[in-house]
Amino acid sequence: MSDKHGYVRRFAPASAVTAGLIAVLVGVTSSAAIVFTAAKAAGAGPKEITSWMLALGVGMGVTCIWLSLRYRAPVVTAWSTPGAALLTTGLDGVTLPEAIGAFLVSSALIVLSGLTGWFERAMGRIPVPLAAGLLAGVLVQFGTGLFASMENDFAVAFSLFAAYLVGRRLVPRYAIVASLAVGVLVATVQGSLQPGRIQLGFAEAVFTAPDFSWSVVLSVALPLFVVTMASQNLPGVAVLTADGYGRVPVSPLITTTGAVSTVLAPFGCFGLNLAAITAAICTSREAHEDPDRRYLAGVWAGVFYLCVGVLGGTVSSLLTLLPPALVLGIAGLGLLGTIGNSLLSALSDEDFRESAAVTFLATASGVTLWGIGSAFWGLLAGVLTFAVTHRGRRPVRPPAAPSPSTTPSRPPQDSAHRPSS
Repeated sequence: MSDKHGYVRRFAPASAVTAGLIAVLVGVTSSAAIVFTAAKAAGAGPKEITSWMLALGVGMGVTCIWLSLRYRAPVVTAWSTPGAALLTTGLDGVTLPEAIGAFLVSSALIVLSGLTGWFERAMGRIPVPLAAGLLAGVLVQFGTGLFASMENDFAVAFSLFAAYLVGRRLVPRYAIVASLAVGVLVATVQGSLQPGRIQLGFAEAVFTAPDFSWSVVLSVALPLFVVTMASQNLPGVAVLTADGYGRVPVSPLITTTGAVSTVLAPFGCFGLNLAAITAAICTSREAHEDPDRRYLAGVWAGVFYLCVGVLGGTVSSLLTLLPPALVLGIAGLGLLGTIGNSLLSALSDEDFRESAAVTFLATASGVTLWGIGSAFWGLLAGVLTFAVTHRGRRPVRPPAAPSPSTTPSRPPQDSAHRPSS
């Protein structure tokens, strides 16, 4: 029996499993409706829509599991939410085969970006404080969401927060687990969550042969590629860098997501990319006290994504049952440590403080221009601020990275924020 318990603690620690579950819960509930709308815009019927969910779920599951195990880091992938939003209008009047053709072209361009390494080289030139400001700006909406949701559903939101505080005092490692359990219990008691109404349904793969149209490539494929790289992969890399996983090579991650998207595109996978918000849940100390073991959270996120794909017909009924306060609240609590560490890293260097603050504020504003989200514009604003205010005073370059011989196995921020046992 002790061997069995040891095996569970080693490969399925409660904190890592919970972090993976919360990441998938937040990722699916926050944008699945947009995916459904995009599929309908392309003329997809009920079977094709569930096929899209199957392809996306399998794609995210496989890439999360493989990349996390391969690099022993919590690498979490996601579908392109900005890309799905773009498709809701971009696919109007486009046939389903033409949409599939656009998905293939966009995915091939992502593979090319990974193979050539140009995206990784560009990311390597971004100063760490600006990357941290970018990450904090992306996540701040979820941090404030916990408290904003108290206005509409005080019982659920406050119970989450209260359980978290008690958990941090008594059992710091399981504070998030306790919060989720209490939130589900309160939501069930007050009737805003009714598990018995969930309808189970399995998804079937539906193959659609692609049809390539130059007009659709220009109007859909290229914008989808740009939005995925600028609004998703860019902050996704920032998460890994800011939370101490900068050692993970970027190009293979980009290549893998693009390759898997290419294979699954005929079944409805419009685009996979590195996750930002859900990844931050798995890279935080709440996922595991040991940073070298947090890759398990990425693996479990992959397992739950596979379940989402296989049970694609269940997702829509589940979305209507989960109270928004529960989703926003548990996400905000899971990201508290990451938001704090990101702000500390962004503002600790006086030379970069102003430009990092500009990056944070511009990203947090949520501004979208020409279909490109605030993550890109926030970073651009920060770089521009630093370049103008420091021109002639010091070169624009990231802080020197420590040598491999002196690089600690534990990210620095963990030692400062590690809860007492």
